[in-house]
Amino acid sequence: MTAKPRETDLYPPIKSFLEDQGYVVKSEVGAADVVALRGAEPPLVVELKLGFSLALFHQCIARLRVSDDVYMAVARQPGKRFAKTLKENTALARRLGLGVITVRLSDGLVEVLCDPGPYAPRKSLKRTKQLLREFARRQGDPNDGGQTRAGLITAYRQDALKLAAYLFEIGASKGADVARETGVATATRVMRDNHYGWFEKVEKGVYGLTPAGAEAVSVSGRVLGAP
Repeated sequence: MTAKPRETDLYPPIKSFLEDQGYVVKSEVGAADVVALRGAEPPLVVELKLGFSLALFHQCIARLRVSDDVYMAVARQPGKRFAKTLKENTALARRLGLGVITVRLSDGLVEVLCDPGPYAPRKSLKRTKQLLREFARRQGDPNDGGQTRAGLITAYRQDALKLAAYLFEIGASKGADVARETGVATATRVMRDNHYGWFEKVEKGVYGLTPAGAEAVSVSGRVLGAP
């Protein structure tokens, strides 16, 4: 029967890894799990845990009071779920100025995912433009802050509802006519893509409303208080 892993199982690989880099390593010094010294450099601190947790982040943040070189070390697990968790927590650690180390307990492999240091995020101009464009196109403030993505009213959905309402009232129409009358320049593309299943192609360039589209118009009218 395989023994259940313990936090202490992480220490020998970490100690060996740091000693190979010229550190003198000792465990359980003060409140820290691991402290390593190399010459006149500031102390390097490592907190050991089998997995990520809020408590681990709290501990590491507390250790920043004694050193800027603080790492969290966790046991590496197989599978996509751990890989996703590792990616997300490494990103968080970078923002907090912490380092991340993984230890594969099966063979003691130690990997450093990130080193401690000031966080300087790279801004995405494309995402900033997307955010501002969505803000500008959104009519009013139809969502509750903090709600799930399901049922979220986006500018795209608002445009689609405009098209559906027009077709509900007028009937099947040419894309160009719908665009002109609703003010939605991308009307033909929205109806062609049919993301919500509200539209159907009647003939070339002409679109009508599906029963799902009619229901969407009815529901939106009730939600907005329309007669």
